[in-house]
Amino acid sequence: MDIVIRAAIAFLFILFLTRIVGRRELNTLEPFDLILLVTIGDLVQQGVTQNDFSVTGAVLAVGTIAMLTVLFSYLPWRFRGLRPVLEGEPVILIEDGKVIEKNLRRHRLTHEEIAAEARHEQIAELEQIRWAVLETSGKISFIEKS
Repeated sequence: MDIVIRAAIAFLFILFLTRIVGRRELNTLEPFDLILLVTIGDLVQQGVTQNDFSVTGAVLAVGTIAMLTVLFSYLPWRFRGLRPVLEGEPVILIEDGKVIEKNLRRHRLTHEEIAAEARHEQIAELEQIRWAVLETSGKISFIEKS
């Protein structure tokens, strides 16, 4: 039972950490970030199982994290009020060609990053954008003016 409690605490900590880090950072993983994630995974595993190298301990830890993953994907689907807390909400970055500075600062984005993403979508000028939305996945969606 000790492994199940430690796995649940690790799961909740990782969920909290990913919400704090922000969606933009999680969408733009560099090679160092990937290595860091693997290292964090190993550290979490050591904290969850401690010195228990048994198959039972591994099954309990992985099973607990899997069950919590399913639960935390079901809860926002079943209870709409939990969606903003567990999944986040899309954020408008540009409205009718005007950048919303407050939202850029809140998500640590620059004008240059928005412009670069717009160029990827074949949009030359920010003034051509009706809406730019930072999605919950970390990607930026653009809707051009007609």
